[in-house]
Amino acid sequence: MGLIRWYLLLYKMASATLRRRLHHGDVDGRKYERYDATDSETLSEPLLGSSSTDNSRDEYNEERTLEDIWEEERKRQQVHWTLIFSQLIAQWAQWIAKIVFGSGSIFGRFLSLPSFGQIGTGGRLLPPPLSMLQEERLRNIKRRIEIPFDGSRMEHQDALKQLWRLAYPQRELPPLKSELWKEMGWQGTDPSTDFRGGGYISLENLIFFAKTYPESFQRLLHKRDGTRADWEYPFAVAGINISFMLAQMLDLQSGKPSTVAGIRFLGLLEEDEMAFDNLYCIAFQMMDAQWLAKRASYMEFNDVLKSTRAQLERELALDDVSSIRDLPAFNLLYK
Repeated sequence: MGLIRWYLLLYKMASATLRRRLHHGDVDGRKYERYDATDSETLSEPLLGSSSTDNSRDEYNEERTLEDIWEEERKRQQVHWTLIFSQLIAQWAQWIAKIVFGSGSIFGRFLSLPSFGQIGTGGRLLPPPLSMLQEERLRNIKRRIEIPFDGSRMEHQDALKQLWRLAYPQRELPPLKSELWKEMGWQGTDPSTDFRGGGYISLENLIFFAKTYPESFQRLLHKRDGTRADWEYPFAVAGINISFMLAQMLDLQSGKPSTVAGIRFLGLLEEDEMAFDNLYCIAFQMMDAQWLAKRASYMEFNDVLKSTRAQLERELALDDVSSIRDLPAFNLLYK
């Protein structure tokens, strides 16, 4: 009985902590709910960042970052152990249900609680067994992520041209090197130099966004929502950053995803072959909403992207999310 009371105490603590962490507030999130990426999880050449010439701002950001690192690490550890305890309680409840009530009874089914996966070495989560369809789609998305953008390949050039036509259907197609590309949010006259860590998939994501959710795409491209900053984020380059952020968040560059977001994504992938692309569109719209809520400008883009990642991770961890359309932020695409 002492062991059972200990489990129940842990369950109450874990449930309370998990509810606080997953409570969905306003679009701006809460204090400290930001993701601090390590060196291995950032672009080799950051596409957007803060200026190195503003010394006073850098000193402030450094102090703030040190505080945030300790606070974020503490909270991440809290969530990590919360998930572990929740899984232990779920497994214990299933065991009791089978012994006391029988696996076929209504009580047994009620106590059969879902879990994200088993716990592996180092506290990493192990994904549940994948169906053949999930395996195939996971391999496909991994293959896409590994393809770099190559400006010398005709199909990549054609994709850039397709993006222009989707973005500006009434305008003439410019040469592949032209000042006009800057209007779409490329940093130079040659878009091929801006891909770097994003790869070809980031261009595919932009094209998918323009074709699947054209109204949302045009709103973001032309910055039609809200009161904008004088120094706005460049649309196309922001899209490349979002593709890279998603690949890291979903743990798609490892053997199999072992983060909560990555494991939940595997379930979405079984329902939707284009789950990554659809999630990209939601993340882009979510990022713009964060941008407006924070009244951000160019130098704050990385902070906005971190907040976007944190919000998306919270939504993916919600119990009632079984498809892309179940994400609360999905509705932003049709506002």
